[in-house]
Amino acid sequence: MKSILIALVAALPIAAAAQTPNTLTKTEKKEGWHLLFDGSTTNGWHTYGQPSASPRWAVQDGAFTPNPNGGKGHGDLLTDEKYKDFDLKLEWKIAPGGNSGILFYVQEDTAKYKETYFTGPEMQVLDNDSNHDGRIHTHRAGNLYDLIAGPDETKPVGQWNQVEIISKGGTLKLFLNGVNVVTTTMWDDHWRDMVAHSKFKHWPDFGTFHNGKIALQYHDFPVWFRNIRIKSL
Repeated sequence: MKSILIALVAALPIAAAAQTPNTLTKTEKKEGWHLLFDGSTTNGWHTYGQPSASPRWAVQDGAFTPNPNGGKGHGDLLTDEKYKDFDLKLEWKIAPGGNSGILFYVQEDTAKYKETYFTGPEMQVLDNDSNHDGRIHTHRAGNLYDLIAGPDETKPVGQWNQVEIISKGGTLKLFLNGVNVVTTTMWDDHWRDMVAHSKFKHWPDFGTFHNGKIALQYHDFPVWFRNIRIKSL
């Protein structure tokens, strides 16, 4: 009987060890993925319009997060590098009532563009149930903010959500927790019409650029970002 039990236990599948946050596997490295966040510093990032990351951003438990004790001033956190066609993956979690976002193709010309959202489209990060933006059809988590709504695939507040943003040759796909929530074509007549009927109509350069920086939005709410990785396509 004992030998049968031992054999049965030996036959059970061994659970794969969870990947350490902010690391790449050998396979990911071979596929061309690069970490944008090392899990402990702001290296490779800076605050919009500044040479480095302001104290309003901190690294906490292996994640970027706004720092309420960081003194005056604010600003979104940007990559030092620009990207054209890319596959971006990351994780976020939000505090109750929170609001933030992930922007891309951001142009850093502070004399011309006051904020990152003057140029960069945004994938919304939100507590859909408690933040007032959750009542607006195109302002919920996973949406292409103020442009295209998608299904609500968020996990409960306080849990990590997985994001993937793929932009290649004008085709844009947004994924939330493994579900393709938005697919659209950028820069065509339909895109221009959507922008013309959105809050971004006042900024003529919004959504017109084919490369730019990636930004994490500072919105005065607790939010956390980790496992930020990118692959050029």
